[in-house]
Amino acid sequence: MTEKTSREQTAALFNLPCACQNLRRATRIVTRIYDQQIRKTGLESTQFSLLTALAAIGEANQGRLSAGFAMDSTTLTRTLAVLRRRGWVQVKPGKDRRERLFSLTPRGKTKLMKAQPFWELAEQRLRKGLGDAAWKKMKETVSEMTAVAIKA
Repeated sequence: MTEKTSREQTAALFNLPCACQNLRRATRIVTRIYDQQIRKTGLESTQFSLLTALAAIGEANQGRLSAGFAMDSTTLTRTLAVLRRRGWVQVKPGKDRRERLFSLTPRGKTKLMKAQPFWELAEQRLRKGLGDAAWKKMKETVSEMTAVAIKA
């Protein structure tokens, strides 16, 4: 994107009256930036996020994943099904017959490692635009907003 195009797009934005509309607009744009990079590896940003979470926590049931991402169960089910079909995530029975535990497969770990540099490019692009202080503040504000929204 050229600087002129970027300025034109920024100028075209109009004032939105509420947090929901402003946050949704921001997340659509940010998601596009990450997807542009991560898509080069055959992943979408939601898939990358799930692989990253499973790499961090080892294994989790769908309820834990849904709560951790504050994600709709239906969306999570669809995304996990795609990851399983591609051989990146495996499932095993949990403590009872209803529980299923998801974890990364070796192929999933490899896919995540290959996607990591592309995620870092998107991350650097945004971080460079904001600067370190604003980046830190943004992360703090988003965390606070998430906590407040959960309580609301």
